[in-house]
Amino acid sequence: MNEKTAAEQLAVAESKPSAPQTVAPLAYDGPTRSRLDALRELVGLSRTRLDNRTLAEASRVLDEAAARRKLSGQHTVVAIAGATGSGKSQLFNALAGVAISETGVRRPTTAAPIACSWSDGAASLIDRLGIPGRLRRRPLQSPEAEAQLRGLVLVDLPDLDSAAVQHREQAERLLALVDAVIWVVDPEKYADAVLHERYLRPMAGHAEVMFVVLNQIDRLPGEAAHQVLDDLRRLLDEDGIALGEYGEPGATVLALSALTGDGIGELREALGQFVAERGAAARRILADLDAAAVRLWPVYTTGRRTGLSEQARDEFSARLADAVGATAAGEAAERAWLRNANRACGTPWLRLWRWFLERSEPTTGRLPVRTQADEQATARQRVEQAVRTVSDRASAGLPVPWAQAVREAAVRGSQGLPEALDELAAPAGLPTGRPPTPGWWPVAVLAQASMTLLQVVGGLWLVGQIVGVMSPNLGVPVLLMVAGIIGGPLVEWSCKMAARGPARRYGLEAERRLREAAAGCGRARVLDPVASELLRYQEIRDQYGRVVGARAGVR
Repeated sequence: MNEKTAAEQLAVAESKPSAPQTVAPLAYDGPTRSRLDALRELVGLSRTRLDNRTLAEASRVLDEAAARRKLSGQHTVVAIAGATGSGKSQLFNALAGVAISETGVRRPTTAAPIACSWSDGAASLIDRLGIPGRLRRRPLQSPEAEAQLRGLVLVDLPDLDSAAVQHREQAERLLALVDAVIWVVDPEKYADAVLHERYLRPMAGHAEVMFVVLNQIDRLPGEAAHQVLDDLRRLLDEDGIALGEYGEPGATVLALSALTGDGIGELREALGQFVAERGAAARRILADLDAAAVRLWPVYTTGRRTGLSEQARDEFSARLADAVGATAAGEAAERAWLRNANRACGTPWLRLWRWFLERSEPTTGRLPVRTQADEQATARQRVEQAVRTVSDRASAGLPVPWAQAVREAAVRGSQGLPEALDELAAPAGLPTGRPPTPGWWPVAVLAQASMTLLQVVGGLWLVGQIVGVMSPNLGVPVLLMVAGIIGGPLVEWSCKMAARGPARRYGLEAERRLREAAAGCGRARVLDPVASELLRYQEIRDQYGRVVGARAGVR
């Protein structure tokens, strides 16, 4: 406004730079500080997993809470918001007691925000809103009004449905900075979908710092004003806005006429009590914090149980053991032990015959069932499948960012895992050289040598008798040969029976070592990184629980 009437110049003082005044900064109570600190730590912990867009609202709440805390705690900034023609500028002037904000039929009427302060010391608060000095006013000098509304900073916002985009953007910017809001509606557009869906419904959690005023009731005949007010309350209830009725916290809903002054006194009294409590700024911060926590709910919480069960861990280790061939290695170790027993305790003639058969067996015409390359490819596929399975189970039920982090940890750990398992297989499986021999083997070898010696002695004795060197006596040499021929296989069979138990234990031990080696490798490369990500998520989830706190009633 470039011109003022004489009455306005007497009643309204332009804001001018004045000497800085010492004002008490806003103080948050213990629970509020604790929740803000928890949110700040939560944002810091989540930077590596969540993008800036997801954390933008939480960061804004922290910045605004820190900025508001440095400013006056003795003042309450209340914005008057409404659509074109709702009469919010008339209400602004009625509360100030003088025409400050321009009113009329021209649309949009309010092009720039105007601030009116009922006491000194609010300059820094108005600076934060970005309202220049030429748009700062003082109300009508009335001791009674100043005493009732001391500490109030009233801001008339541009129209929310203004045709000028910059007007709407400016109004929305200020709505995010003020301590409380007076929503002004009229009988014609109180049910406007844009107002409810774009503004009231998203701010349903801010009911305790919200006034909803039905203006222009002078245009409604008879009981129509009560009917419209009841319908407005119904719409607010559908929006999820708690109404401050019967002493319960919530929005204050009033009906008035800024033109005739009907109901202005009731609003002034409610505003005076609201400002005198000096709690609107902290309640606004808490409401913003609750809204930010609700928006982050899908990022940090799910309704499903999360984690990696022992069964999933055991199945992963079993899959790795199968991929590295632990069972086959154990069976090979068992066969090696039995072969060693046969070599040590078998008859010389039978071993000579087996050697001859091995040498005479043709080397052509045998088709391998599976080549070494095929075996390696199959083992790699089994390892990859095992990693995919365990990562899917570990990430099941997690929010998308944390599920992705778990899968990435599993994929990083799986790189080089098949090669590492191959390197472990050799030292963890069969030991170098022959399997260890039990204490009874020397006795068995001596017995087998004795049987062979009996056969040789008996044979030489018979030969000596045939050539006439020795006197004829068939009984003894034949008996010696029969004893050696029968005793040799009997000793070998006995050794085989006795070797089954040690061979089986030897094979199981080799299989166990390989399984433990494979499990240890998989645990170090895959399970431990996955468990670290799950632990990190649990810590962040607990931190989110502290952010939500008892106020939102979740955990």
